Amino acid sequence: MRRKSRRVRKLTRFLLIFLCVMVLAFGGIVGYICIREGKVETVLTDQMRYDAIIVLGAQVKPDRTPSVQLTWRLDAAAEAFAKHHVPIVVCGAQGSDEPCPESVIMKQYLVEERNVPDYLVLEDPDSRNTYENLENAQKLLAGNTDINRVLIVTSDYHVPRSMAIAGDLGFEAEGLGSPCLPEYWIKNHGREALAWCKYWLKKYLHISL
Repeated sequence: MRRKSRRVRKLTRFLLIFLCVMVLAFGGIVGYICIREGKVETVLTDQMRYDAIIVLGAQVKPDRTPSVQLTWRLDAAAEAFAKHHVPIVVCGAQGSDEPCPESVIMKQYLVEERNVPDYLVLEDPDSRNTYENLENAQKLLAGNTDINRVLIVTSDYHVPRSMAIAGDLGFEAEGLGSPCLPEYWIKNHGREALAWCKYWLKKYLHISL
Protein backbone atom coordinates (compact mmCIF):
# COMPACT_ATOMS: atom_id res chain seq x y z
CA MET A 1 0.00 0.00 0.00
CA ARG A 2 2.81 2.40 0.89
CA ARG A 3 4.54 1.77 -2.44
CA LYS A 4 1.30 2.34 -4.29
CA SER A 5 0.64 5.52 -2.34
CA ARG A 6 4.18 6.74 -3.11
CA ARG A 7 3.68 6.06 -6.81
CA VAL A 8 0.39 7.96 -6.80
CA ARG A 9 2.04 10.95 -5.12
CA LYS A 10 4.89 10.92 -7.64
CA LEU A 11 2.47 10.71 -10.55
CA THR A 12 0.34 13.51 -9.12
CA ARG A 13 3.42 15.68 -8.62
CA PHE A 14 4.57 14.99 -12.17
CA LEU A 15 1.16 15.86 -13.60
CA LEU A 16 1.00 19.10 -11.60
CA ILE A 17 4.49 20.12 -12.76
CA PHE A 18 3.60 19.21 -16.36
CA LEU A 19 0.38 21.24 -16.12
CA CYS A 20 2.24 24.26 -14.71
CA VAL A 21 4.83 24.05 -17.49
CA MET A 22 2.11 23.88 -20.13
CA VAL A 23 0.24 26.85 -18.62
CA LEU A 24 3.45 28.89 -18.49
CA ALA A 25 4.32 27.93 -22.08
CA PHE A 26 0.84 28.84 -23.28
CA GLY A 27 1.03 32.16 -21.43
CA GLY A 28 4.42 32.79 -23.04
CA ILE A 29 2.95 32.25 -26.51
CA VAL A 30 0.09 34.66 -25.75
CA GLY A 31 2.69 37.17 -24.57
CA TYR A 32 4.63 36.65 -27.81
CA ILE A 33 1.44 37.34 -29.80
CA CYS A 34 0.81 40.53 -27.83
CA ILE A 35 4.35 41.78 -28.45
CA ARG A 36 4.09 41.06 -32.18
CA GLU A 37 0.58 42.54 -32.29
CA GLY A 38 1.88 45.77 -30.75
CA LYS A 39 4.04 46.32 -33.82
CA VAL A 40 1.21 45.85 -36.32
CA GLU A 41 0.21 48.85 -38.43
CA THR A 42 -3.44 49.72 -37.80
CA VAL A 43 -3.51 52.89 -39.89
CA LEU A 44 -2.62 53.23 -43.56
CA THR A 45 0.60 55.14 -44.12
CA ASP A 46 1.96 56.85 -47.21
CA GLN A 47 4.91 54.45 -47.14
CA MET A 48 2.71 51.42 -47.79
CA ARG A 49 3.00 50.09 -51.32
CA TYR A 50 0.75 47.33 -52.66
CA ASP A 51 -0.59 46.09 -55.98
CA ALA A 52 -3.43 43.99 -54.50
CA ILE A 53 -5.32 43.63 -51.22
CA ILE A 54 -6.12 40.31 -49.53
CA VAL A 55 -8.85 40.32 -46.87
CA LEU A 56 -9.06 37.29 -44.60
CA GLY A 57 -12.51 36.08 -43.62
CA ALA A 58 -14.33 36.03 -40.29
CA GLN A 59 -17.78 35.15 -38.99
CA VAL A 60 -20.88 35.83 -41.09
CA LYS A 61 -24.15 36.16 -39.16
CA PRO A 62 -27.29 34.05 -39.90
CA ASP A 63 -28.97 37.09 -41.48
CA ARG A 64 -26.20 37.15 -44.15
CA THR A 65 -24.45 40.24 -42.78
CA PRO A 66 -20.80 40.40 -41.73
CA SER A 67 -19.99 40.24 -38.04
CA VAL A 68 -18.54 43.36 -36.41
CA GLN A 69 -15.02 41.98 -36.63
CA LEU A 70 -15.43 41.11 -40.32
CA THR A 71 -16.97 44.52 -41.02
CA TRP A 72 -13.92 46.20 -39.51
CA ARG A 73 -11.62 44.14 -41.73
CA LEU A 74 -13.66 45.05 -44.81
CA ASP A 75 -13.76 48.75 -43.89
CA ALA A 76 -9.97 48.74 -43.50
CA ALA A 77 -9.66 47.10 -46.93
CA ALA A 78 -12.03 49.66 -48.46
CA GLU A 79 -9.91 52.49 -47.07
CA ALA A 80 -6.81 50.87 -48.55
CA PHE A 81 -8.64 50.54 -51.89
CA ALA A 82 -9.53 54.24 -51.79
CA LYS A 83 -5.80 55.05 -51.74
CA HIS A 84 -4.84 52.62 -54.49
CA HIS A 85 -7.48 51.18 -56.81
CA VAL A 86 -6.10 47.65 -56.95
CA PRO A 87 -7.73 44.18 -57.01
CA ILE A 88 -9.12 42.87 -53.72
CA VAL A 89 -9.23 39.16 -52.91
CA VAL A 90 -11.80 38.16 -50.29
CA CYS A 91 -11.18 34.80 -48.64
CA GLY A 92 -13.41 32.52 -46.62
CA ALA A 93 -15.42 29.31 -46.93
CA GLN A 94 -18.79 28.56 -45.35
CA GLY A 95 -18.69 27.51 -41.71
CA SER A 96 -21.18 25.05 -40.23
CA ASP A 97 -23.07 27.94 -38.58
CA GLU A 98 -22.96 30.30 -41.56
CA PRO A 99 -25.63 30.73 -44.29
CA CYS A 100 -23.12 30.94 -47.16
CA PRO A 101 -19.39 31.31 -47.84
CA GLU A 102 -17.84 34.30 -46.08
CA SER A 103 -16.33 35.49 -49.37
CA VAL A 104 -19.82 35.97 -50.87
CA ILE A 105 -20.89 38.35 -48.11
CA MET A 106 -17.50 40.07 -48.11
CA LYS A 107 -17.74 40.85 -51.81
CA GLN A 108 -21.35 41.95 -51.46
CA TYR A 109 -20.42 44.35 -48.65
CA LEU A 110 -17.48 45.88 -50.53
CA VAL A 111 -19.50 46.35 -53.73
CA GLU A 112 -22.81 47.52 -52.25
CA GLU A 113 -21.71 49.35 -49.10
CA ARG A 114 -18.24 50.63 -50.00
CA ASN A 115 -18.65 51.16 -53.78
CA VAL A 116 -15.75 48.95 -54.83
CA PRO A 117 -16.20 47.93 -58.49
CA ASP A 118 -17.50 44.39 -58.79
CA TYR A 119 -14.85 43.33 -61.32
CA LEU A 120 -12.03 44.25 -58.93
CA VAL A 121 -13.21 41.91 -56.15
CA LEU A 122 -12.00 38.32 -56.55
CA GLU A 123 -13.59 35.55 -54.47
CA ASP A 124 -12.04 32.57 -52.74
CA PRO A 125 -15.02 30.65 -51.28
CA ASP A 126 -13.09 27.47 -50.47
CA SER A 127 -10.38 28.29 -47.92
CA ARG A 128 -10.90 27.21 -44.31
CA ASN A 129 -7.75 28.45 -42.59
CA THR A 130 -5.12 31.17 -42.93
CA TYR A 131 -2.74 29.06 -45.00
CA GLU A 132 -5.48 28.17 -47.49
CA ASN A 133 -6.66 31.82 -47.55
CA LEU A 134 -3.28 33.01 -48.72
CA GLU A 135 -2.51 30.04 -50.95
CA ASN A 136 -5.82 30.43 -52.82
CA ALA A 137 -5.39 34.20 -53.04
CA GLN A 138 -1.98 33.63 -54.57
CA LYS A 139 -3.54 31.41 -57.25
CA LEU A 140 -6.23 33.99 -58.02
CA LEU A 141 -3.61 36.71 -58.46
CA ALA A 142 -1.09 34.56 -60.32
CA GLY A 143 -2.21 35.64 -63.78
CA ASN A 144 -1.65 39.33 -63.12
CA THR A 145 1.97 40.22 -63.84
CA ASP A 146 1.50 43.75 -62.45
CA ILE A 147 1.12 42.43 -58.90
CA ASN A 148 4.38 42.29 -56.98
CA ARG A 149 3.37 43.28 -53.46
CA VAL A 150 0.16 42.65 -51.50
CA LEU A 151 -1.52 44.21 -48.48
CA ILE A 152 -2.94 41.61 -46.10
CA VAL A 153 -5.88 42.88 -44.06
CA THR A 154 -7.11 41.01 -40.99
CA SER A 155 -7.62 41.56 -37.26
CA ASP A 156 -4.58 42.98 -35.46
CA TYR A 157 -3.81 39.85 -33.40
CA HIS A 158 -3.95 37.75 -36.59
CA VAL A 159 -1.58 39.85 -38.71
CA PRO A 160 1.78 38.47 -37.45
CA ARG A 161 0.96 34.82 -38.24
CA SER A 162 -0.61 35.81 -41.55
CA MET A 163 2.59 37.62 -42.48
CA ALA A 164 4.70 34.62 -41.46
CA ILE A 165 2.63 32.33 -43.70
CA ALA A 166 2.76 34.88 -46.52
CA GLY A 167 6.54 34.85 -46.26
CA ASP A 168 6.56 31.05 -46.45
CA LEU A 169 4.48 31.25 -49.64
CA GLY A 170 6.86 33.75 -51.21
CA PHE A 171 4.70 36.85 -50.95
CA GLU A 172 6.14 40.32 -50.68
CA ALA A 173 3.60 41.71 -48.26
CA GLU A 174 2.51 44.47 -45.92
CA GLY A 175 0.07 43.89 -43.07
CA LEU A 176 -2.80 46.08 -41.90
CA GLY A 177 -4.66 45.27 -38.69
CA SER A 178 -8.27 46.03 -37.79
CA PRO A 179 -9.55 46.10 -34.17
CA CYS A 180 -10.55 43.11 -32.08
CA LEU A 181 -13.70 43.28 -29.92
CA PRO A 182 -12.57 43.48 -26.25
CA GLU A 183 -15.07 40.84 -25.11
CA TYR A 184 -13.48 38.33 -27.50
CA TRP A 185 -9.88 39.14 -26.55
CA ILE A 186 -9.27 36.00 -24.48
CA LYS A 187 -11.01 33.71 -26.98
CA ASN A 188 -9.22 35.18 -30.00
CA HIS A 189 -5.77 35.22 -28.42
CA GLY A 190 -6.21 31.73 -26.97
CA ARG A 191 -7.15 30.34 -30.38
CA GLU A 192 -4.31 32.26 -32.00
CA ALA A 193 -1.81 30.76 -29.53
CA LEU A 194 -2.95 27.27 -30.53
CA ALA A 195 -2.73 28.27 -34.21
CA TRP A 196 0.88 29.42 -33.71
CA CYS A 197 1.68 26.01 -32.14
CA LYS A 198 0.21 24.25 -35.18
CA TYR A 199 2.15 26.59 -37.49
CA TRP A 200 5.48 25.87 -35.76
CA LEU A 201 4.84 22.12 -35.69
CA LYS A 202 4.08 22.11 -39.41
CA LYS A 203 6.96 24.39 -40.40
CA TYR A 204 9.77 22.97 -38.25
CA LEU A 205 8.70 19.39 -37.49
CA HIS A 206 6.52 18.78 -40.57
CA ILE A 207 3.63 17.68 -38.35
CA SER A 208 0.15 18.62 -39.57
CA LEU A 209 -2.71 18.60 -37.07
